[in-house]
Amino acid sequence: MDEPVDMTEEEIEESEELEGEFLEPEVPEEEDKEAEDEEEEFVEHKKIRAEKEKEELEEDIVEERFYTIPLGKAWVSKRKKRAPKAAKIVRTFVMKHMKVRTEVEEEEELERLVIDNEVNEKLWSRGIEKPPRKIRVRVVKDKEGVVTVHLAEGD
Repeated sequence: MDEPVDMTEEEIEESEELEGEFLEPEVPEEEDKEAEDEEEEFVEHKKIRAEKEKEELEEDIVEERFYTIPLGKAWVSKRKKRAPKAAKIVRTFVMKHMKVRTEVEEEEELERLVIDNEVNEKLWSRGIEKPPRKIRVRVVKDKEGVVTVHLAEGD
């Protein structure tokens, strides 16, 4: 049983303004759709770019080999020098087996050896005193002669 309330025009305008403040602003659906479309395009573009990079890497690979490198000789050295010794063993093993040249010949660039960060972290995972006894790696040689040592999958 609502009784009519006498209000002036000013009071009516003020009450309408207050009601508008508490209501959520209406967002057109078109803007939401545009934002979603842009996000989907971004994700698709990112996937396509990753696939292209992967294909380029596969095309550059000349030779790929898997090795299990024994690191037992690192344990013969002093406790505080074992992990650096293990890194040197990995480097010399890969240079020997992938035939990386160390001398610069006439107008040829020096072939390079790159050890991936994951391999280094694996060598140092238990600290300087206790490197692993052996490590499984994937060694890749590309067209430019750059040899890269990656951690084998599953390790």
